[in-house]
Amino acid sequence: MPRSEPIKAVRGVRDILPADLPVWRAAKSGAEDMARKFGYEEIITPILEKAELIERVGEDTDAVAKELYRFDDRGGRNLALRPEATAGVVRAYFEGLLNQGPQPSRLYLFGPMFRYDRPQKGRYRQFFQFNAEAIGSGAAGLDAEVVELAHSWLAAVGLGDLRLELNSIGDAKCRPAYLERLKAYYRPLKSQLHGDCQLRLEKNPLRLLDCKVPQCQPFKAGAPRVTDFLCDECSAHWAAVRRLLDAASIEYQHNPYLVRGLDYYTRTVFEFYPGGATGQQDALASGGRYDGLAEELGWPATPGVGFAGGLDRVTELMAAKGEDGAASPPADVLVLPDGDLAVEAAEVARICRAARAVAVDYEPKSLRAKMRSANKLGARWVVLLSVEDAARRVAQLRDMTSGDQTELAWDELPIHFV
Repeated sequence: MPRSEPIKAVRGVRDILPADLPVWRAAKSGAEDMARKFGYEEIITPILEKAELIERVGEDTDAVAKELYRFDDRGGRNLALRPEATAGVVRAYFEGLLNQGPQPSRLYLFGPMFRYDRPQKGRYRQFFQFNAEAIGSGAAGLDAEVVELAHSWLAAVGLGDLRLELNSIGDAKCRPAYLERLKAYYRPLKSQLHGDCQLRLEKNPLRLLDCKVPQCQPFKAGAPRVTDFLCDECSAHWAAVRRLLDAASIEYQHNPYLVRGLDYYTRTVFEFYPGGATGQQDALASGGRYDGLAEELGWPATPGVGFAGGLDRVTELMAAKGEDGAASPPADVLVLPDGDLAVEAAEVARICRAARAVAVDYEPKSLRAKMRSANKLGARWVVLLSVEDAARRVAQLRDMTSGDQTELAWDELPIHFV
């Protein structure tokens, strides 16, 4: 039978290879360290959620309408691969009874998310995020806190040249009246709008301000700004967030076109970009307040605020800037048997692992070829094992930096790895 083509990875996903992982570890450890400094605790939620969890809060969004990975399992349950983490964290907050403990509950999460989006540089169908969520308080201080947490993390991993965009989109009290004003402004322009925006005009008018299609851009400048129509409570919250960011010396730009397409978002919304970046796909972290989310999910109305940082994009920029983490060889010590000594070499490796990471070169090749491999792998030491030495339970330990070589009993090897 003819040989088939090799099976390759699914389009839009990728492998993260060993050489790439040091920068990923640096980004993740930087996020974890910063989250803990701010008093956040780690949570792990499932990749699989009931599709209803996502659909109830994002029915009109692209993430649900076009991009959701949805399927029925063998029991007929309608499930989905999570496209974002916040809804699952809020669900876990109530199911895990975190709402009955001290408030707010400060939580952070790492993990893969899934969206059927067009693959492009820095954007994948399986992508990874760092989330931080503060649930159980409506204080403006928490809005500023999650902004500062995101800012501190990005700066700590070497991405200090940042642009922070900030806006307030009001709440259920003042936003409905604003949306009517926005629709009244855009209705006479409907025939000139892009097809998607014509649909959004009545269903999700706030997204008109977020449109990136060139034909819609000229109309934004004359559109009413939501911050001009905030109620007293939202206006005070907006002022408090800006005052707190000023006190923290965090620079920001007010972007009146920064919105969210999900109704549960309220008040503060923000995004971090690399300095000089122009495209929306360049965002490093995005977040905001979601005081309406819990109620949308069927739980008691509970305020919350948080952000998601894109690890794919962050690590890409870190690598470009030379922030590649602490790369290290896969093993500190390589045991190189010269002859049929697999059993003896494995025993030597077990003894040496009391002190260091150890691997054995089992390949049937010459000792010279094995030494070349050891050099390429960057091993700090090699243990040379001949048939004669193995019979006496000794080996030759070579320091690959200095070239010094010493004969040692097997049991003495671990104390010399310093």
